[in-house]
Amino acid sequence: MLKGHLHSVESLGTVDGPGLRYILFTQGCLLRCLYCHNPDTWKINDYTRAVTVEEMVNEITPFKPYFDASGGGVTVSGGEPLLQIKFLTALFQSLKAHDIHTCIDTSAGTAKNTHTFEKQLDALLKYTDLILLDIKHIDNAKHKELTGQPNTHILNFAKTLSLKNQPVWIRHVLVPGLTDDKKDLIRLGEFINSLDNVERFEILPYHQLGVHKWQSLGLTYALDQITAPTEAEVKQAYQYVNFKGYTPI
Repeated sequence: MLKGHLHSVESLGTVDGPGLRYILFTQGCLLRCLYCHNPDTWKINDYTRAVTVEEMVNEITPFKPYFDASGGGVTVSGGEPLLQIKFLTALFQSLKAHDIHTCIDTSAGTAKNTHTFEKQLDALLKYTDLILLDIKHIDNAKHKELTGQPNTHILNFAKTLSLKNQPVWIRHVLVPGLTDDKKDLIRLGEFINSLDNVERFEILPYHQLGVHKWQSLGLTYALDQITAPTEAEVKQAYQYVNFKGYTPI
């Protein structure tokens, strides 16, 4: 029986897509972001919750009145949800049968875009309303330093979604000294503005809310001396990116 591996769920989230959302955090991720606030999702372990599609649909459907009233729905985050693409496709197919809005929060999943992955992606997108795509860094070398992986497959994934006209919100974590360089942000904006499907661009200010998880796992947190960006720095970053000419008030 097809099962998904979950880290946790949040019944009424407000920041991962439109409206009130039921959020599933999947287990497993290939990236090792230096600022990750969920390092406990990196590996599938004995504490992972294994669930069936039917089980999750039964948990989610009682929240549909809240989705309908707020324009919300279900977001699958992680970890990296596309590592469980078959389960995700089956889940979204069942949710769409209940007329529930579906969203994926992803960093493009696999280490490379294979032919098999492309076919699986096509099947998934039939039931996907929105994708939140995290672009960690536009510079490949800096992306490797930040996440342990190149960004080439992520940028190719973004281009693929544009060609398929899949609605996307792009998000970027602003880390002072690491992802806030003016030239890099301008390049990021040029890339985003070259796509035809981006409905929204969001800057997520860096925070240290997940540091205790690193400590509990016996991991060394390398960014403990970095503080959150100021409102002025966030506003300046939006201006550098200049998404479709938009400047925040």
